[in-house]
Amino acid sequence: MRHNTPPPPRQQTPAMHGLNPPQRAAVLHTDGPLLVLAGAGSGKTRVIVEKIAHLIGSGRMPARRIAAITFTNKSAREMKERVGKRIRGDAAEGLTVCTFHALGLKFLQIEHARAGLRRGFSVFDSDDSAAQVKDLLPPGTKPDAIDDMRQLISRAKNAGLSPEGALAAAGSAREMEAAALYARYQARLATFNAVDFDDLIRLPVQLLEANEDVRLAWRERIGYLLVDECQDTNDAQYRLLKALAGPKGLFTCVGDDDQSIYAWRGANPDNLLQLGRDYPGLQVIKLEQNYRCSNRVLRAANALIAHNPHEHPKTLWSDNPDGERIRVWECRDAAHEAEKVAGEIHFLAAAKQAPWSDFCILFRGNHQSRPLEKALQLLRIPYHLSGGTAFLERGEVKDALAWLRLIANPDDDAAFLRAVQAPKREVGAGTLSRLAELAQQLHLPMSRAAEQIGVLKQLTPRAANALDGFVAIVRQLRAQAQQVAPAELVRVLAEKSGLLAAIRAQCKDEASFQRRKENLEELSEWFDGGKGAGPGELAAQLALLSHADKGEPGNQVRLMSLHAAKGLEFRYVFIVGMEDGTLPHEMALEEGSLEEERRLLYVGITRAKEQLWLSYSRQTQRWGDKVRLQPSRFFDELPAAEIQRDGADPEADAARKQERAAAGFAAIRALLEEG
Repeated sequence: MRHNTPPPPRQQTPAMHGLNPPQRAAVLHTDGPLLVLAGAGSGKTRVIVEKIAHLIGSGRMPARRIAAITFTNKSAREMKERVGKRIRGDAAEGLTVCTFHALGLKFLQIEHARAGLRRGFSVFDSDDSAAQVKDLLPPGTKPDAIDDMRQLISRAKNAGLSPEGALAAAGSAREMEAAALYARYQARLATFNAVDFDDLIRLPVQLLEANEDVRLAWRERIGYLLVDECQDTNDAQYRLLKALAGPKGLFTCVGDDDQSIYAWRGANPDNLLQLGRDYPGLQVIKLEQNYRCSNRVLRAANALIAHNPHEHPKTLWSDNPDGERIRVWECRDAAHEAEKVAGEIHFLAAAKQAPWSDFCILFRGNHQSRPLEKALQLLRIPYHLSGGTAFLERGEVKDALAWLRLIANPDDDAAFLRAVQAPKREVGAGTLSRLAELAQQLHLPMSRAAEQIGVLKQLTPRAANALDGFVAIVRQLRAQAQQVAPAELVRVLAEKSGLLAAIRAQCKDEASFQRRKENLEELSEWFDGGKGAGPGELAAQLALLSHADKGEPGNQVRLMSLHAAKGLEFRYVFIVGMEDGTLPHEMALEEGSLEEERRLLYVGITRAKEQLWLSYSRQTQRWGDKVRLQPSRFFDELPAAEIQRDGADPEADAARKQERAAAGFAAIRALLEEG
């Protein structure tokens, strides 16, 4: 394994002069496997964009044979935009920039027959998946047990295991039960001509590893791979990368072992080490220059993360000024902590003329947001809580999505069951149960069975008429899907399905109706443009849409978990709840597993561009009793020279109080002058 050895000079594209030496080396290395260890704020996205430009501009690889893989739809959109600005004309035509799951979907759409799927298959979202698992378990199974089984099935799929493989690997009675359920669940998906989100990786891996013709065809199709956030890959995603890259290893993996914080959902940071074992010629280049943070923040972050073991240690540095010392606040309780944070934000916004969007409050768990929200509301500070009710989870949006899924795939029984009751019509649970029985006897999906006159005759006249009317609407919309873009189809179905009329009937005032109507209009804007491409294209966009993420909120203080903050940056950052049992989490303390918790705090610290606050409470209320809390043990791992505790420097504290008093008087004077 080679480290930081620049390749021989080659022709450089015009914008490459702005890169630092390691970034330039990473862009120019195209002859073999490359791992770029990109520290926080080190410009990794620019390196990927420049590398794409270099591969195309130098003639080494046409755009249609390059695939850049990201972990979120948002990251893919941003990278596409940056590539579009960087590469003019049609040189980038055919370039693939997408998530792992989008690549898997594209693979299965092309190879559906080999994967045992029919054209226009459905992709079940988490709700659909949960409904099927629940249906396959005994009646009365508790929600926690259902979720536990779902997680075990998902874990097996993320490890690339088939139902038979999961059974062979089972090490306990619970895992054997989950493996047996996995087999029944998979048979159910096959009946529905459906896959779930985990299958979008597992099935391509299975095909690529088992079939040499498929393997060679896809290596010809994708000549060069770029993978962002490689430390977040699970075992199945790593195997997909390896199967596509082949022995030549024409890939660039970009990642940071210090920012691996998703082990709980299957990510395996050891995949970075596995790259070196699978590709002995792997070159490793470190990006250590940080363009985001003050040096004081970086020294604190470096000192903290140095307590974790490292195969490839990094030391982040910056040309930025040292900045102010990191403030550490001891607070009475969570309410006092929230008041201090809100007060500081209110003061700084006025004193520094800073927009609210410059501020971010981070915490370990979403339940910690409640006192913060209250304190911000009291001071009339606008805020946005990440992880609230997601747009795609709103009732009218889910109803419209069910209609779209059914239009795209008549075999999607889960979509049929929701759409036929949105809006409500003369089709009750008894009718649907009878329809399901008849559909099973005829070996048809429920929507197709509802089209059969012989089936309708076995239902009550009222239910038969309602179903016949529903089928007619679906048929009309399916025909229109061939002629109009998905965005326009959303608007058409909102009217023809009766959704808008039902919403109007449900709403007590015009304002709430307009709000819910606007949700459907916004849904239409989530789809890409283009002409009507039929159910196949609609199904593809729907599958990815169900896991999409929207853009940034406006001028609001951001509240979010540390996990949600990865990839973001803010001028002022507050990390609250830094007590043992919260950060690090009590489960990590019990298991003696602190490395990921330390990485989580490292991610939080390196979000701060200019100033950072860390706070903890002395006590909390549990079951009506006051409980004494201990400061996080991570405070002991931060360099004392970089932090400023309340009361430790009376002179600085007095100056700070005077500054705030002056700002308060100025605000009062301004109010009086306005009056």
